[in-house]
Amino acid sequence: MTLAYIVRCNFSREDLEQGWNDWYGGPKLKQMLDKPHFLSVQRFLRSAGAGRNYVAFWILDSDQAFETPEYKNDWGFFEWKPYIIDWSRDLFAPQSGDVHSPVVGPDQALRIVSFEGLSAPEAAAAKAQVEALRPGVRWMDSVGLDRHTALIGYEVVAADAPERPLDIAGVVEGLYRPISDLVHADAAGGDGRG
Repeated sequence: MTLAYIVRCNFSREDLEQGWNDWYGGPKLKQMLDKPHFLSVQRFLRSAGAGRNYVAFWILDSDQAFETPEYKNDWGFFEWKPYIIDWSRDLFAPQSGDVHSPVVGPDQALRIVSFEGLSAPEAAAAKAQVEALRPGVRWMDSVGLDRHTALIGYEVVAADAPERPLDIAGVVEGLYRPISDLVHADAAGGDGRG
């Protein structure tokens, strides 16, 4: 079963932000995709709605990705760490089947729906309301790491799709434009295998 490893954050230094994006979108992505169990990634920047500004949507083939010597010995944001704020690392399993990399093109956006601060039963109740308004959202359950949200949903939409914002207590919905291509481990030089 594949898993989604979703990293969300903000960056506090506007004067350094482009350098951080160049590093994360280049050497950092390659470094991570060279590690066992990391299969693919695409990075996003929030263009509308609420939530953290940056999202990295990774696909893993095992939760053991974080236990390998390669990961433990070469991890982190190095000199960028003081400027990365509101950071979360969450591991999600699909409610059925495997999770696949959402393919988000230049004229599209990734909708992300989360339930920050809600208990699992509260998130499930809010999810039912969201499903009535956003039937195309795919849902995943939190299964590890920080567990900032009990559930998370995602959907690829047109970047300019007009929609009314959700007005449901505890629901955080954002639209994210791609700031990197979808990169697979084999294309980055890694094989993703453990």
